[in-house]
Amino acid sequence: MIESKPGRSSLSWAPKIPPICSGTKGSSEKLQSLTVDTGLKHDCGLVDGLFVPPREPRKLNKLLRKQVKDTTGKSWFDMPAPTVTPEMKKDLQIIKLRSVIDPKRHYKRADSKTFPKYFQVGTVIESASDFFSGRLTKKERKATLADELLSDRSLGEYRKRKVQEFEEQHRGVGVAKWKNKGTQSQKRAKQRRVS
Repeated sequence: MIESKPGRSSLSWAPKIPPICSGTKGSSEKLQSLTVDTGLKHDCGLVDGLFVPPREPRKLNKLLRKQVKDTTGKSWFDMPAPTVTPEMKKDLQIIKLRSVIDPKRHYKRADSKTFPKYFQVGTVIESASDFFSGRLTKKERKATLADELLSDRSLGEYRKRKVQEFEEQHRGVGVAKWKNKGTQSQKRAKQRRVS
């Protein structure tokens, strides 16, 4: 025979909390239906091993908001907020700086300086008609957008040319004149000092 101690129950219970309502009208009715009258005056927490929701409507609404999933909403098909990995972060930075990558294309200026909270990453599938013209070969396909851009030769040449132009513009003027280079220039410097 199984003996059980009086006052202890092996049953567990989880509250069924309804979804958040748009207004505060009727929230006190919801609160009254959810609260369990135990005779103890606890605001929230466990009472006799059971969860008792808070009695105040503000605390109840806060509790309900925590339980809602982080999505864009029904109008955007409940798109979830993805976890941002370092590779994904690099790809987002490249997309943000895409106007620098290609000199022939011009994009609208980015509105925000932060990354978007909700986005999705997909794979482009080419049609059968693009087999010879617009298709990437297996060698050209890379895991991330950054790897794909680094392997592009034309982009690499453009990047090197732009770096050289930048260095020429920001180089100090007239510094090379004053440096003594080689043995001939040192002899000339001695001759100037002697005469």
